[in-house]
Amino acid sequence: MKHLDITIKGNVQGVGFRQATKATADQLGVRGTVKNQRDGSVAIEAEANDTLLDLFLDFCHEGPEGAEVISLESHEGELKNYRNFEVLRRNLF
Repeated sequence: MKHLDITIKGNVQGVGFRQATKATADQLGVRGTVKNQRDGSVAIEAEANDTLLDLFLDFCHEGPEGAEVISLESHEGELKNYRNFEVLRRNLF
């Protein structure tokens, strides 16, 4: 089991990116969170085995129809042992 912190930049807000990410995560069995950031990017925390995370990252590089991913950064982080995958609301403050 591995934890990835992923930041996706481009035209990734207002195109159903978070919902498509959740659907993909649920289908693959990836756990974690996705949320929009104030700077227009999308932040994802994802936990699964290496094979599932590779498949999940394949989706993240493309996103749903209408999205345009310009860059994707990911790095390993500390496991948080998420129980499911959730869409979070952006912090307003």
